[in-house]
Amino acid sequence: MIGTYVNVVAIITGTMIGCLLKKGIKEQYRNTLMQGMGLSAVALGVNAIVSNMGKSTIPVMFIVSIALGGLIGQRLNLSDNIDKLGAKYSKGSNLEGLMTAILLFCFGTLAILGPIESALNNNHTYLFTNATLDFITSIVLASNFGISIMFVAVVLFITQGSIYVGATFLEPFITPELLTEVGIVGGMLILSTGLSILKIKDIKTINYLPALLIPPIYFLITNLIF
Repeated sequence: MIGTYVNVVAIITGTMIGCLLKKGIKEQYRNTLMQGMGLSAVALGVNAIVSNMGKSTIPVMFIVSIALGGLIGQRLNLSDNIDKLGAKYSKGSNLEGLMTAILLFCFGTLAILGPIESALNNNHTYLFTNATLDFITSIVLASNFGISIMFVAVVLFITQGSIYVGATFLEPFITPELLTEVGIVGGMLILSTGLSILKIKDIKTINYLPALLIPPIYFLITNLIF
């Protein structure tokens, strides 16, 4: 898991640098940086969707995943519960920063494929690349939202660690088809958070996080049955 360790250190280091720069960056410049992050999130989301949509063998999977995931998230009231937790330990808009960081750092294509490639082929290239991107992004986010961005390092360690361990046991079930469907859903969530950052549409993206679990569950069940 050396790639994940490097990724975690990159986020922590980037957050510390961003916090140090925060006082030296005027508000209008921080707003400009956040708008840039919003545009980048939209671009990353669209790219993930477009690059995977043509390879999808189940065109309606992402629709079902988003619908079911949204219903599950709404039933669990994820957005409001995390909002309360964020209000308890953070100030104001810090929750928006946390959500943005979690989606960009933990559910991007590199963050998902990286641990799998690392576990199955001992290739850490994806994770090292992801760490570089996360380092720069964490500086920008921390300059706006402060030290709370460092919490994402814990979330990333848990998610990537789980994927890494799971990949070693579920290798027969991890197919290109599964990764394609997860990539589409992940792209939609990243696009959603980008739209929220740009204040184009206020979407409770947190409620849709369970959508990422729908494709793996579907492929696991179908493989066991057939």
